[in-house]
Amino acid sequence: MGIYERLKEAGVQNIRGFSVPQMRRFDGELCVIEMSIVTRPFVLDFAGAYLDAPPAFSDEVWEQWEKDKREQYEGCWPEVQVVLTELERFDIHMIDISSTNIAFVD
Repeated sequence: MGIYERLKEAGVQNIRGFSVPQMRRFDGELCVIEMSIVTRPFVLDFAGAYLDAPPAFSDEVWEQWEKDKREQYEGCWPEVQVVLTELERFDIHMIDISSTNIAFVD
């Protein structure tokens, strides 16, 4: 929730051409969130993201994470890195990434 609020406060609707869904309404009592719909390319699903600081993983864990993501994204990895760096400008550290939450046009 905090990530979408931070992005909304900063007026972020897209990152490097990747649409970011907008939180329209939230009701904590009902546990309901209303979000806008986006189409590819998009960045979404910040459930595995961290606010203000990345997790304190060892260098070995980070190296394996990057190796796995390079393989997963292949030639698109440099653009994914740019998106992640842009998110870090807002102190949002997205580590649970996949082709379903940072998605390119097919």
